[in-house]
Amino acid sequence: MKKISLFLILLILASCSKKKEEVQENFSKLPWSTIEKQAKGKEVSMIMWMGDAKINQYMKNYIVPKVKKENGINLQIIDGQGSAVVQLLMTEQQANKTESDIDLMWINGETFYQLKQINALFGPWTNLVPNAKYIDFKNPFIGTDFQQPINGFEMPWGNVQLTVIYNSKKVQNPPQTRADLLTFVKKNPGIFTFDNQFTGLTFLKGLLIDISGSKEELSGPFDAVKYQKYSTKLWAYIKELKPYLWRQGSVFPESVAQTHQLFANGELWFTMSNNDAEVDSKIQEGLFPETTQAYVPTFGSIQNSHYIGIPANSGNKAAAMVVANALVSVEAQVKKMNPTVWGDGTILDLSKLSPQDKAKFESIPARLKSPKRTEIQDKALKELAPEYMVKLAEDFRKNIINN
Repeated sequence: MKKISLFLILLILASCSKKKEEVQENFSKLPWSTIEKQAKGKEVSMIMWMGDAKINQYMKNYIVPKVKKENGINLQIIDGQGSAVVQLLMTEQQANKTESDIDLMWINGETFYQLKQINALFGPWTNLVPNAKYIDFKNPFIGTDFQQPINGFEMPWGNVQLTVIYNSKKVQNPPQTRADLLTFVKKNPGIFTFDNQFTGLTFLKGLLIDISGSKEELSGPFDAVKYQKYSTKLWAYIKELKPYLWRQGSVFPESVAQTHQLFANGELWFTMSNNDAEVDSKIQEGLFPETTQAYVPTFGSIQNSHYIGIPANSGNKAAAMVVANALVSVEAQVKKMNPTVWGDGTILDLSKLSPQDKAKFESIPARLKSPKRTEIQDKALKELAPEYMVKLAEDFRKNIINN
């Protein structure tokens, strides 16, 4: 039975691949003005993580009206991320559905990897989008996603680096090394933890790289031998931390939003964020106290980009590309980078912009409590191959959460 199912799935995937190539060939022959005409009046469903009020406001109050006014596109935002996106598209393929329920998706490297395995991505398409010429594709933190060349199958949207956030009223000298962290939590039990989802796993990847002894030791394709060697030391370290974590490590927050809330109400002295400018926006909205600050430990933290993808069986590819073009426009990137709006780092190469457009980025309000990117760039760690995150998630649950 399993062999028959696999055979049917492969037939479906081959069919999807053929359709994808035919559509791409047609689009590649069209001028952008014609693609814009095709997009006019269409409805685009975009699936994305909706766990942050500021991001939701940016999309609802700025992007949605922008594409409606400029392109006549009705943009609908749907909540969903990661495995839910993969499962949805896989289910549609297996049902031989000709048009997907979604046209655009906010994805990261792990999801990108999984979608490539089931041939669920439309592309290459980014070379067709006018504003792509300003994107800094040569930057290894932008043009490569979890060690994977993006090859035109996803559009960079923003660039961020993980920071540890703390209340400076309670913490005068935040821990800088793994040894410092262990010593600190032993002296101050119950005030530190990390979530069991994307942000927490990204923090664990930083620890794994530190344990490996070199920024480049785990670069390249997934290495099972190296993973076993260094993850064994990682879990030994986390087990030593565990009794001194929040609730003695008996439970971990299910999301970074929950960790933020525990920090906001004083139950935790620390939280963390994949967005290095988030502290300012959270203080501005009143969630974090004025004494909140953020930093990157000396062992470094992951810097990565997040991306926009189009499903292979989207029925509105032209409109999806037009929306993507708006998302990476100078105006949208400038607004998004404002720390009181979102604080998301730009993926544009400012040297490619006109003096007028470059000046718009230079006039963005300065960060107040968040570290400047120039202060933490030398501590930036490249993302690992996606299998590392998959294995860390599995082993964290097996070795720590359920043990």
